Amino acid sequence: MTKFKYILIFCVVVFASACSTTKYLPAGQKLYDGGEVKIADKDSISKNDAKALTTDLEGLLRPKPNTKILGMRYKLWVYYKTLTNKQRGIKQWLNKKFGEPPVLVSAVDLPKNSSILKNRLQNKGFFNAQVSGDTVSKKGSRVAKAVYTAQAGPAYHYNKVGFPTDFNDLDTAVAGTGKESLLKVGDRFDLDVIKAERVRIDAKLKEKGFFYFSPDYLIMRYDSTIANHKVDMFVTVKPTTPDQARWIYSIRNIYVYPRYNLRDTSVKLDSAERYRWYNVIDPRKTVRPFTFKNAVLLRPGEVYNRTEHTKSLNRFIELGPFRYVKNRFEDVTPDSPLLDVYYYLTQYKRKSLQAEILGRQSSANFNGTQFNLTFRNKNTFKGGELFQLQFFVSSDIQFGARNGGYNVYQFGVKPSLSWPRFISPWEFKTDGAYIPRTILNTGYTLINRTSLYNLNSFNASFGYQWKPNLHKQHELNLMEFTYVNAASVSKKYLDSIRDTKNPALKHVIDNQLTFGPSYSYTYTNTTEEYRTNTFFYNGKINLSANVLGIITGADTLAGKVRTILGTPFNQYVKLDNDLRFYHRLGPAGSKIAARLLVGAGIPYGNSTVMPYSQQFFIGGANSLRGFSARSLGPGAFNPAPAQTSGTQYLADQSGDIRIEANLEYRPKLFSIVEGAVFADAGNIWLMRGNPLQPGSAFGKDFIKQMAADVGVGLRFNLTVLVLRTDLAFPVIKPSLPAGQRIVINQIDFRSAEWRGRNLIFNLAIGYPF
Repeated sequence: MTKFKYILIFCVVVFASACSTTKYLPAGQKLYDGGEVKIADKDSISKNDAKALTTDLEGLLRPKPNTKILGMRYKLWVYYKTLTNKQRGIKQWLNKKFGEPPVLVSAVDLPKNSSILKNRLQNKGFFNAQVSGDTVSKKGSRVAKAVYTAQAGPAYHYNKVGFPTDFNDLDTAVAGTGKESLLKVGDRFDLDVIKAERVRIDAKLKEKGFFYFSPDYLIMRYDSTIANHKVDMFVTVKPTTPDQARWIYSIRNIYVYPRYNLRDTSVKLDSAERYRWYNVIDPRKTVRPFTFKNAVLLRPGEVYNRTEHTKSLNRFIELGPFRYVKNRFEDVTPDSPLLDVYYYLTQYKRKSLQAEILGRQSSANFNGTQFNLTFRNKNTFKGGELFQLQFFVSSDIQFGARNGGYNVYQFGVKPSLSWPRFISPWEFKTDGAYIPRTILNTGYTLINRTSLYNLNSFNASFGYQWKPNLHKQHELNLMEFTYVNAASVSKKYLDSIRDTKNPALKHVIDNQLTFGPSYSYTYTNTTEEYRTNTFFYNGKINLSANVLGIITGADTLAGKVRTILGTPFNQYVKLDNDLRFYHRLGPAGSKIAARLLVGAGIPYGNSTVMPYSQQFFIGGANSLRGFSARSLGPGAFNPAPAQTSGTQYLADQSGDIRIEANLEYRPKLFSIVEGAVFADAGNIWLMRGNPLQPGSAFGKDFIKQMAADVGVGLRFNLTVLVLRTDLAFPVIKPSLPAGQRIVINQIDFRSAEWRGRNLIFNLAIGYPF
């Protein structure tokens, strides 16, 4: 307790010292504490508009005051404490890197800021706006702020919006965009929206062949003399718009150069090889012409379309072998507007070998290291195919575990082949900017759990992956195959199974044979960081041996166990759902993140329980962080002393059903450091009960069997990776008897015994979700 007292005293002293930075100011100077905008005539403006205007206007004020956290100008404090005349050294580095010189009131230009605010209000439709500014300071204070008073006046709204009425091609096309106009009758005049309208019209015209058109050729005229603060807006084309910008261009010829470099100066049209609607110029035959049929979306004779052109550029990169894509249009107008299109592609080195060492988290939520050695051939059969052969070794240790778990070591090889097209008897056409792919994955992994067992794991899959757009992705595997068998099992492990009769220990080393299709759908808009709310969803369905089980009449419960080469195959349907929601709290970068996981595996026919590799696990660094990895569940099951006394370790707990929810507040603290306050809840269950695991079956009381924890953490965003630390403890333990599961009243941070039994520390790479 004494140690905590001294830490508290130290923090108070540092905080007080950092708050007293004004004592270093030059005589007669005051520290600038920021600006504030007050709208004097709020009665004539709606509450929401006034709030939005105030936020917008305050963002324009300059200079910005010294950075503060909890009222403490910590960067200014660092600046003064490390001030030095030396050009080198730690103090000079801290002063330049982390310090921030004082922002004084004398640096504030009130008239200039007032003029900027007035101009902004006028651009927002408040044509009669007036703004004045002054500095305000409490008596005796050495800190002052700037207060700007804005008389916005009445806002002007659109009375009507007019488009061109002439019948030439350009005016007709501009008028045709009017139905989707951003300028709506009744809306407030807004210069930003007007600028966006010009860009929108230009984008629409580029879809209709107006290759040389530009937003600068549009004039947005308005008449503000209308009564009742109304504005008539007219969208017109400049009379001086050149003829080229008025013409509708079509495509004549398309040329692709698959092996271009800056030294190439000749066009080599005499060596062009025609393939369907485009020409390939590749004298060295490095890429087969058919490779580009999914990338060249423009067609001869068709009107130029910028969207299709942009998609083509993206698809050339998506093919894989090409590092850069350069494009050129050549105006070849003899009697009618025509364009020749040239695509210049610069290739990667075809073969590469890469070695990497990385921090990793396995599916068991262990933390460890992995070494990968990867060979790649980016154009294996001269059709853009990617062949990849990866060798890896890894070791995994669970930080914060208290059960003496044995380390896991893995060695494996993963050959894979990806085609930048669908390999199918039927030809599928996709319209997005992304190349569809056919993917063949194979792999072998040797899993060694020290002193316990070795498992051989073989897997293979063949299927398709495609993205209709930036937000959606589909993955259909026509076949997924997994075979796991125990290469060796130690006497210690077998004795534990015999002595404890714990079914979880036995299930880990059971042979597994699964095969069948799977489908996965993903939607996400989390890359759009300007959004206040973003979502991620992934849903997946796996099937195994469903048809074969029906044909062979497999029924384990009736004693009809069917095998392939002596191994019973697993029969099941598995559904998995992962939904995430992110809410951004202001421009600082703080967020609220939430996740809901719901999954169920339904074994039937030849299986009474899901294979171990397909079961669900809970607890650990990416799950319920107040519980050790795979230590929770299933249900309210609590291993009896007889099931644990015969072993030095606890079995990994697994289930056929999972429900999990996580909520996390992620405040942006300073520099690269982010905080976290979180709560997790959930559990796993078996679809069918097991007499040796009482309370493990899913039933009507599943809500009462939910576990929960709370905790705090830090994230260090190093750009290339995020290093995460979490400290959590349970508040609900479903393994305890009913009525004793809520353990909040037992929390005692001063007790070393309580901390040792309950606090779980997790060190991980990346965000938990």
